[in-house]
Amino acid sequence: SHRAWQQAQEKRNLLEKRRVVWLELKDTLENQALGFRGDTGIIIEDLNTGWRFSLNQDKLFPSASLVKIPIMVACFQAVDEGRLTLNETMVLRVSHKTPGSGILKNIASGTAISLEKLIEIMITKSDNTAANMLIERLGFDYFNDFFRKSGLRYTNLSRKMMDFQDRKRGVENYTSASDIAYLLEKFYHRQFLSRTVSEKCLAMLLHQKVNDRIPRKLPDEWPVAHKTGLEKNVCHDAGIVFTPQGDFLICVLTKSRAGTQQVKEFISNLSLVIFKTYQQFPYSRYSFLKNDRGTD
Repeated sequence: SHRAWQQAQEKRNLLEKRRVVWLELKDTLENQALGFRGDTGIIIEDLNTGWRFSLNQDKLFPSASLVKIPIMVACFQAVDEGRLTLNETMVLRVSHKTPGSGILKNIASGTAISLEKLIEIMITKSDNTAANMLIERLGFDYFNDFFRKSGLRYTNLSRKMMDFQDRKRGVENYTSASDIAYLLEKFYHRQFLSRTVSEKCLAMLLHQKVNDRIPRKLPDEWPVAHKTGLEKNVCHDAGIVFTPQGDFLICVLTKSRAGTQQVKEFISNLSLVIFKTYQQFPYSRYSFLKNDRGTD
């Protein structure tokens, strides 16, 4: 019918307008990335069309706390296999307590904590003690095996969080922008292990309390499901931003001698540039432009 033809034409026009704006965005992102003092691996993706900007996507970076995303999904896989149950508890010992981010280091030793709670605070509060307890529970081999099997080509787990002795000896955990983006995309499309697990992972990332990078310059009403990473000379953030004009994935890994504040500013500026671009996108009632699977 004429009406169907009209709608198809309108869709094509909208998409073409978006494409022009997206190509301008890619140029801007490239210029910003080239101005960065240090190494950076970046993936920006429009989750509704699959359009993508990437730079050094397979480059290895020390993962810092970004490795907590693959640790989280490996734990859910272990639950699926019957190796763990989420209500099983672990007793917090003095030897578990790890410096850096988190709340467990200040909790009384001898406290029993469920594995579900450990996973949750490892993500939302980036708790290093929780991560190390989960690593102890499943073992390095289980995690590395799972990473390989699930398609993470550049991610490994070789030492516990904040293990500076190992770090000095050159033992390091690595990941890449491509691996982290792969996981986030799978969560978004509800394709990681199962719809339920994907939604659980997204829900935890949405409750992230460390918001000084990707979300920092964005309006509060835009939900951001993300995870940060920070260590000496290493500063990352990776996540999904949900907007009325469509949802985007942003994954920025950095290694730099520039001060931490400068690097955080670099990440939040990239996020802001994308935000401004999405504001220019024509708002659309078409499902291929506004994908509401991301917020249910």
